Amino acid sequence: MTSAVTTAFGKAAADGRAALVGYLPAGFPSVDGAIEAAKVMAAAGADVIEIGLPYSDPLMDGPVIAEAVQRALAAGTRVADVLRTVEAVAASGVAVLVMTYWNPVDRYGVRAFARDLAAAGGSGLITPDLTLEEAGAWLDAAAEHDLDRVFLVAPSSTGERIAAVTGACRGFVYAASLMGITGTRDAVSGDASGLVARTREHTSLPVAVGLGVSNGAQAAQVATFADGVIVGSAFVRRLLEADGSAAATRAITDLTAELREGVSRKTR
Repeated sequence: MTSAVTTAFGKAAADGRAALVGYLPAGFPSVDGAIEAAKVMAAAGADVIEIGLPYSDPLMDGPVIAEAVQRALAAGTRVADVLRTVEAVAASGVAVLVMTYWNPVDRYGVRAFARDLAAAGGSGLITPDLTLEEAGAWLDAAAEHDLDRVFLVAPSSTGERIAAVTGACRGFVYAASLMGITGTRDAVSGDASGLVARTREHTSLPVAVGLGVSNGAQAAQVATFADGVIVGSAFVRRLLEADGSAAATRAITDLTAELREGVSRKTR
């Protein structure tokens, strides 16, 4: 069965643009607030939504996302809240993935997590710290429940490693354009286009670029060479700075619209 993520990337390609993938952590500014923000993002033009599972040791997260995640954890956000968020957002008709470090999934139980994620309408997982060598249980559970498996490639990845990683992916391949933590940047890494080109030598899956995109101009730049543009910190920053739910809705709507126009423009 074709996943909602595959369908979303295919529709974007048919429209002659890159897909827009937006990230928000569950539980921030509250569980219901995150659900509303994600729905607003989808309505304003995001093709795929990543829901972050808050974790106490976020090694890859920059200061903006780390602050939001810590607030979510302090408010008591749990895996059940993440799954409720997935269910509510997926019900709005957008493809939803969970972005998570591996430890919470392992603690929950890999097969149980896959079962409950699928039951909630989630399309799969993005697993930034799960190595292929340790992914056997997840690959089996994902196959059993028809879930997408999104692994990361980086500028430091060898051709052999890219081949192995992309061979295990389904949905798309996440190209981390920078080494290090997440966060907005003034310019998109020069490594990004080369990494996408190297990745495409090994797979026909869509390749989406994440880490660093914060505005429409950068989204347009990335859309010239990638199949998808992933934005996280810029959305979270808008929520952190918003004064109340109405302001948050306006901020998310405006940024999504700007980014969607960017991925559709594909300027050179």
